[in-house]
Amino acid sequence: MQTQPFFTNFDIKTYQTEFAQLLQTNRVKINTLLQSEEFTWDNLIHPMDELSNNLHIKWALLSHMHNVVDTEEVRNTYNNCLPLLTEYQSDLGQNKALYSAYQAISESNFFAEFTPEKRRTIANNLRDFHLCGVDLPEDKKITFRELEKKLAELTTRFEENVLDATHAWQKQITDIRLLAGLPEHVIAYAKNQAEQHGKDGWVLTLEMPCYLAVISYAENRELRQEIYTAFVTRASDLSDKKFDNSNIMQAILATRHELANLLDFSNYAELSLATKMLTQPSQVMKFLNELAALATPLAQKEFNSLQDFAVEVDAIDKLQPWDVAYYSEKLQKKLFDFNSEELRPYFPEAHVLKGLFSLVEQLYNIHIEPMHDIAAWHPDVKCFVIYNEKNHAIGYFYIDLYARPQKHGGAWMDDLCSRYQKLNGDLQLPVTFLTCNFTPPSKDQPSLLTHDDVLTLFHEFGHGLHHMLTKMDVLDISGISGVEWDAVELPSQFMENFCWEKSVLDKIACHYQTGEHLPEHLYNQLRASKNFQAAMQLVRQLEFALFDFRMHLEFKQDVESSFIQTILNNVRQQVCVVPVIASNRFQHSFSHIFAGGYAAGYYSYKWAEVLSSDVYELFAENGVISNEIGQRFLDTILSRGGSDNAMNLFKAFRGREPAVEALLKNSGLL
Repeated sequence: MQTQPFFTNFDIKTYQTEFAQLLQTNRVKINTLLQSEEFTWDNLIHPMDELSNNLHIKWALLSHMHNVVDTEEVRNTYNNCLPLLTEYQSDLGQNKALYSAYQAISESNFFAEFTPEKRRTIANNLRDFHLCGVDLPEDKKITFRELEKKLAELTTRFEENVLDATHAWQKQITDIRLLAGLPEHVIAYAKNQAEQHGKDGWVLTLEMPCYLAVISYAENRELRQEIYTAFVTRASDLSDKKFDNSNIMQAILATRHELANLLDFSNYAELSLATKMLTQPSQVMKFLNELAALATPLAQKEFNSLQDFAVEVDAIDKLQPWDVAYYSEKLQKKLFDFNSEELRPYFPEAHVLKGLFSLVEQLYNIHIEPMHDIAAWHPDVKCFVIYNEKNHAIGYFYIDLYARPQKHGGAWMDDLCSRYQKLNGDLQLPVTFLTCNFTPPSKDQPSLLTHDDVLTLFHEFGHGLHHMLTKMDVLDISGISGVEWDAVELPSQFMENFCWEKSVLDKIACHYQTGEHLPEHLYNQLRASKNFQAAMQLVRQLEFALFDFRMHLEFKQDVESSFIQTILNNVRQQVCVVPVIASNRFQHSFSHIFAGGYAAGYYSYKWAEVLSSDVYELFAENGVISNEIGQRFLDTILSRGGSDNAMNLFKAFRGREPAVEALLKNSGLL
């Protein structure tokens, strides 16, 4: 029998009480489980999974609401419940009796009879017990729990400051001439914002669709400078002080470093790598530095060409940061005879989704259908079900695509639950949340995406497929669970490659007014532009990755308050080719590492791109939309979750270890 939970409009007023009761119930049940004289999978690990699953679903509901409907009531409830969850998880990870029970199973005579998936689950759990401080003396266990609680609170405050600072900034425009160059849909958005706030004219915001449009297309240089400066000083000492993340960042680093030291790691970078494919800091630094040495000279050439173009067009003798996107769009127009906005009419969101679904249906022998009358947190949210070739439901997903107030920026995939064989024999199916921040539809036209938006959508859907197409029934290795963090981006980055293929663009591109497919000349120009400024984009990612990793690698408890900025400046001297203004405080809103799961792991994007480029090369060699290769990818990687280490899964698909050359070739750098 198959069962699955869905999103429910829970009562926020009773949530905290219910959550606290669930934690207490779990504690009592765990103590009962530990009374057994002999421990087995069936009398310990499976029941523990049941408790973890129920708790995950309960927390996922609130955590998701905190991300997409961050009202004061939701935020207060989240902040009140987070310490309870952190304390529970710390107690669980440091439960010596529970650890000993898992260890006894791993040393038992019947352990060898377990499936490889069950053995890996137990090994991962034993590793995680150590990383939670189970071996520490009692006084240090207390310190560890206090640090974990403090870190959870700090990272939440960081993210909330970014959200609040983003939404606090507005720019009212009463002279439409200042909006010259902006796409019509952005002007309509600004008009709508003004109406919502009871103001005349137009209101610009720092929400990503608006910000990117202004920085890329506004002809007024002063306007570009103003919105750029507001964006890169968000949540810093140079904007509203009540949202300043300066001290919070320093405290986050100090707390992470102290946690690592407690576990006998020299720094947080070493601790981070304990659960990744690359296991040594020297491996990460070698990988990043070698890429930097290759890409930086090429990026400098690209920037010099852009500078020459700006001189030629507008006599701009020194490009500023707020000029780069603007003149890049103009240079792209000159070189390839189109700009990003000209493609937007060909990517109405509904048609892009239809084409995306058609692609994965062909690759993996599945089909996707909409669901109706399913509760959601906003009227724009849609829910879908995935069926396999036998017409059995295998997963569900919600899509929330548009930017709006009280919704955190960016794009991500998160899960409500995993595929899991429950204690009563029912099969729970995976349910995921796919979230983006695209331009919403207006009264005159549907939501129209840029090609970059399409790449983002495919990327997040790749994460979703990884979670939903799993065939694992064991909770800890199902879907994305148990996958090394520097391999988890493989399925998502892999999907981006399809967005450049003619056979795929024929499925997803259709003019919203005429129904015309993407014209041949536009496709050719888009394809030719694939690696436009590829080196500049690569060094930008390397700047983020090196900054993140070096910051966690080199941090010491007695560092000066300028440490973070000093590391960033040093990294920029190595790889940055675009001018940086002294007031740039991008790190104050770098949520991936200060509030997300990428601390000392941002390099994962580039490492996973090596894997994904190498995987896609085999598809390209076999006609791109290859059901045969798709099934092979499904069987060896997508459906396997965390059931084996990522290198073994990769080699099962490719027949060898990954080649960095695949990334360089895919980026046009070879």
